[in-house]
Amino acid sequence: MTSPKRVTVYVDGFNLYYGMLKRSPALKWLDLQALAEQLAPGAVVSVRYFTARVKPLPNHPHAEAKQRLYFRALATTPISIHYGHFTTKVTMAAVAVAPGAKLRFERVYKTEEKGSDVNLGTYLLLDGVDKLYDEAIVISDDSDLAEPIEQSVKRFGPIHIISPRGMRLAAFKAAMSCRPLDANLVAGCQLPSPLTLPSGNTISRPPDWR
Repeated sequence: MTSPKRVTVYVDGFNLYYGMLKRSPALKWLDLQALAEQLAPGAVVSVRYFTARVKPLPNHPHAEAKQRLYFRALATTPISIHYGHFTTKVTMAAVAVAPGAKLRFERVYKTEEKGSDVNLGTYLLLDGVDKLYDEAIVISDDSDLAEPIEQSVKRFGPIHIISPRGMRLAAFKAAMSCRPLDANLVAGCQLPSPLTLPSGNTISRPPDWR
């Protein structure tokens, strides 16, 4: 009798956010464990979520509090969260102008998320070395992950790519499959709201995440 297939799911948080969730606020209260189990029914052994703690900015003063609330909600599920970091600086950037108009510059906030793709690639390889999965699902279409994915396929087993932007990228030619993430599936995998914490307190999704 053969053992059941073991699948680990790796979620690139910011690729998922900018690829799908940012333009669909009603999808942001996402239960990643439930989504993983929909993608690989009966086979999921672990879900790893790669993200970074955002910093408040004048144009988004409540972003940090909303993300912190979401992390509290995710803590009620068995996923593991791995943090990169944000850098924020003020820099000069060109302003979009009409063709032929004089180019001008303004001071802008430039934020960059660092570490999530490196951390995801690292754990994908380390988990393979430790024989923690038979197959893996990567929710990301970041081409920076192409090399660790290719090496994981060669050494450990099949990798399936789920693209938040609905793209089929040639960079992932080593993957067994590459398909778009279904927004309807995401909509059906939302955390309850209100949600009861282990303490007995309840939290709810932010009002503008509806």
